[in-house]
Amino acid sequence: MSFRIRRSLLLAVSPFVLLATPSTAQVALPEIVVSTPSPIQRPATAPATGELQGTLPVVTDQFATVTVVPDADIRRSGAATLGDLLFGMPGITGSGFAPGASSRPIIRGLDVNRVRIQENGIGANGASDLGEDHFVPVDPLSIDRVEVIRGPASLRFGPQAIGGVVETTNNRIPTAIPKRGISTELRGAASSVDSGHDGAVLLDAGAGNVAIHADAFARNAQDYRIPGGRQANSAARANGQSVGGSYIFDNGFVGAAIMQNNALYHIPTSEGAEENARIDANQTKILTKGEWRSPGGAIDAIRFWGGFTDYKHDERGLEDTADPGSDTVHQTFTNKEQEGRVEMQLAPFNLRFAALTTAIGVQGGHQKLTASSPDGIGLWDPNSNRRIAGYMFNEFKFTDTTKAQLAGRIERVDLDGTARSFDVPGVLGQTPASLGFTPKSVSLGLIQNLPLDLVASITGQYVERAPKPAELFSGGSHHATETFDKGNIGLGIEAAQSLELGLRRATGPFRFEATAYVTKYKGFIYRRLTGNTCDDAGDCSLPDEELSEAIFSQRDATFRGVELQSQWDLLPVAGGVFGVENQFDLVRATFSDGTNVPRIPPMRLGGGAYWRDANWLARVRLIHAFAQNDIAAVAETTTPAYDDLRAEVSYTWNAVNPRRDQLSAITVGINGTNLLNRTIRNSASYSKDEVVMPGLGVRLFASVKY
Repeated sequence: MSFRIRRSLLLAVSPFVLLATPSTAQVALPEIVVSTPSPIQRPATAPATGELQGTLPVVTDQFATVTVVPDADIRRSGAATLGDLLFGMPGITGSGFAPGASSRPIIRGLDVNRVRIQENGIGANGASDLGEDHFVPVDPLSIDRVEVIRGPASLRFGPQAIGGVVETTNNRIPTAIPKRGISTELRGAASSVDSGHDGAVLLDAGAGNVAIHADAFARNAQDYRIPGGRQANSAARANGQSVGGSYIFDNGFVGAAIMQNNALYHIPTSEGAEENARIDANQTKILTKGEWRSPGGAIDAIRFWGGFTDYKHDERGLEDTADPGSDTVHQTFTNKEQEGRVEMQLAPFNLRFAALTTAIGVQGGHQKLTASSPDGIGLWDPNSNRRIAGYMFNEFKFTDTTKAQLAGRIERVDLDGTARSFDVPGVLGQTPASLGFTPKSVSLGLIQNLPLDLVASITGQYVERAPKPAELFSGGSHHATETFDKGNIGLGIEAAQSLELGLRRATGPFRFEATAYVTKYKGFIYRRLTGNTCDDAGDCSLPDEELSEAIFSQRDATFRGVELQSQWDLLPVAGGVFGVENQFDLVRATFSDGTNVPRIPPMRLGGGAYWRDANWLARVRLIHAFAQNDIAAVAETTTPAYDDLRAEVSYTWNAVNPRRDQLSAITVGINGTNLLNRTIRNSASYSKDEVVMPGLGVRLFASVKY
């Protein structure tokens, strides 16, 4: 079941997740649809005809917090990366290594190997979880919706998703014939802060049982402005294309798509600027999925997803900064990956005490990684891993007001590679290694409706995660991040026990969502900066070398936090509705000895006001991030507080029953970011001492549909 949510003054890059059911016939902020994160598929709620602009939701039919960004909000945001798009939402920030080019979402202080990013059910499968400087090969210009899933449903995709699953969807594999036979959409924008421009064209067509989709996008940005100047070496450009098709029949569909993602972006650190460091990346990916819905019997539906990825990027720069002709490739990363998942949903079964709906799935994959270097010592030798897993979800409906969900997963992970050691300074030791792990996970959630339209939820999870190849096999220099990474072949399974409590209200003029959580890790794996510096051969006993020593380590840790967001429609004004909203989030993470886990986002408090009617939306919003002084004992600096002021005005028009050759919808608008032109540093970024977030910017945007 899905619920309409109202998102208010969360400007483009940071939409809220507050459900808003209009209190009058003229209430609605840009629509967001949030779906229950259950494996049990339910059709998304479609916007009602003539519904007013705006909606900022609070979703009640969920076992843990779910955040959804719909197409309209993605278009308004102008974000070039998923990290930038989700940055500012309660509980979510971005890694921000290269703003506008390389930024992964960080959820409740967790990133890379604990946050899975996927497109249409299959992993993004680039190299963004192998290094903070690597881009995510999913561009916001090519997607129609983002859903951040936490809780029991994340076990569908793997124990590496304990932080959450960032699911992006689009129509690259069509699931229906367009109503008018053919539809076209044009997207475009121009921004002042980076002299940037972007655009996309999308085409959907179909007749009979066949539907096709094609799209292409491109973006280009110069070095972006910061208070007092420009961030050197921050230019970026990207482009991509896709074509796909489906055969659609009465009880389902089957389809496939092939897509290409290309990016060329610079590394905006001081040494990166000096060496003209940049990354040239390319990915080719084939996706396939299908569904068969049984008209009767014990099986309700069978679904499958498959993906095949060929990814490569070169890290380039000058060997001799005085000689432009010395430009060379410092390192090349490749990822060849295959992934598949099959899921069977059983027909509902009456247990007398509850109605039971069950989904059973199998997931498997294979990955081969390389990180070669001209000097023969890459970040790791070629390695591979294989994984196979089975999972089950059970949803119990005891009454119309009480439901529970029980989920379990067991997985087998086998890794083959080369363990590297540096017991003798500057001497590389190499040992072939084959490792196997069997992580097991279970999750239980309960939802209870309460008086006054309140809904309470509680979720408990025990999740195990096997170490990833980079954590085990690394042993070399990584010039883009200026680190010498050392893997640890002795790492064991990471286990997390978590408890989340939620209270939500989704109806009436005042809506809110409040969540509190705690997660205890046994053997938390993290990348520890020691404070030592190393040369390219791995000798870390030398002072003042270019590379910082980073060792993958394992310790017990505890994460706890709270998230709150609310929205209040105050009064009707000029044919529309005026209201206020606010948000708060905090995550605190410490090791068992009381010291701090590194790179944790700061406490944030925000709020603003909005006005909206059937076509217009105007809003202004300020987020204050407090200073982050809870830092690691070694090799991390404090981050000062900042204020981020954003504003937006947009107009949306939708036609009623347009013909094939007629305009069906148009949105135009202007938004401003960092309007106070403050110096903003991201405490979760490895490069925050050198890289400042973009300064004051104004963006014009438009979307036209035929």
